[in-house]
Amino acid sequence: MKLAVLVVDDEPIARQAVLRLLKDDPDVAHVAECGDGASAVEAIRSGSPDLVFLDIQMPAMTGMDVARTVGIERMPATVFVTAYEQYAVRAFDANAVDYLVKPFSRERFAHALGRAKGRVASAAQGADASARIMQALDALRRKDAYLDRIPIRADEQVTFVAVDDIVWIKASRNTVVIHLADREHELRETMAGLAERLDPRHFARVHRSAIVNVRRVQAVHPWFNGYHVLTMDTGQKLRMSRYQHEAFLKLVSLRPGG
Repeated sequence: MKLAVLVVDDEPIARQAVLRLLKDDPDVAHVAECGDGASAVEAIRSGSPDLVFLDIQMPAMTGMDVARTVGIERMPATVFVTAYEQYAVRAFDANAVDYLVKPFSRERFAHALGRAKGRVASAAQGADASARIMQALDALRRKDAYLDRIPIRADEQVTFVAVDDIVWIKASRNTVVIHLADREHELRETMAGLAERLDPRHFARVHRSAIVNVRRVQAVHPWFNGYHVLTMDTGQKLRMSRYQHEAFLKLVSLRPGG
C-alpha cells in the first residue's frame, strides 16, 4: 500500500516536522503540503490524497472549516493536529478519531500514522468514520470547551499561559498580543477566533481591538461622549467603545459586589 499524504498547517516549522517524519516511511509515496485552509480544500478536492494531517487552528479557515467545506463524507483519512489539548483530546478520544497534540514525539506520531494506515487499508473511512469525525468536530464547538491555557510557540519552544493570568488582549493585524501582569506574548491568531474559545463569563470584548479579563478589571470610569475607561488591576487604563454597552453591563454585574 502506497499512500499519498497531504500536510496542512499554517506554520512552516510545524509542516516541516511532519514532513521529516514522513520522509523515511516506505509506505508514503507522495507528500504535498498546504499553508492555509483554502488551498487545503482545493488540494483535497483535486488531488484526492489518501491521508491528511490537518491542523485545527489556522487563521481565516480552520481545520474544522476545511473538513466541513470539503464535506465530512468526502474527507480522506484524517489525523487532526492541535495545540489545544484540553478541548480537543476529549472530543477525539470520545469519538475514536486520530489526533496529534503539539509538540508531539516521534513515537506518538508513529502511533497516529500507524492507526491512520490501518483505516486506509481497511476502508474504514466510510459512513461510520465520517460520523465519528462529525461528532468530534461538533464536540469541539460545544460551549463547555473553552480554553484553560494557551500554548505560545517561539522557535522550537512552547510556553503555556493560563487564561486566568491574562489581563487583556490586543489585536495586531493577523496576530494578537496577550498582556500578562509582567510580560507580553504574541500569538498568531485572529481576535475573533480567540474570542470564540474564551469563556464569555470571564472575558469581554470592550473594543474592536481589545478583550479584557473581567476578573482583572479594578474600576470602570465614565468618560466623554458615552465612552468609559477601564482600570485594570495592573494599573493600566483601557478605553471601552461606547457601542459595547452589553460588555459594560457584563463588567458591572460580574464585579464583586456589583
